Amino acid sequence: MLKSKTEIKKIRKQRIRKRIRKKLQGTPERPRVLVVKSNRYVYAQVIDDLSGRVITSASTLEKDFREKAKNFKNKEACTLLGAVLAKRLKEKNITRIVLDRGIYPYHGRVKALAEALRAEGLAF
Repeated sequence: MLKSKTEIKKIRKQRIRKRIRKKLQGTPERPRVLVVKSNRYVYAQVIDDLSGRVITSASTLEKDFREKAKNFKNKEACTLLGAVLAKRLKEKNITRIVLDRGIYPYHGRVKALAEALRAEGLAF
């Protein structure tokens, strides 16, 4: 049976995610930072895979963010998002992380977020 282009893309994304999860795993000492981009917003979650829970998260959808940024999906917004997430991680005494960029290349918004996390003193 022939599959549509969207179904093929969906299967490809699932394969990539599965391959990445084999290699990356977050621990309580060094959690995984998952980056998700939508057409309008950017989300980042800090996950401890051993206990299966989200430690903290930040997104450009939050109310505080609307006052600081004009656009919610550009590089400047991702830089602010990285600073906010780093602040929340430091409050929980986390200084080392694993970056899970998912299916996205290390370029543009993902790179801006990662560089902001590094600038705030987090080690990858």
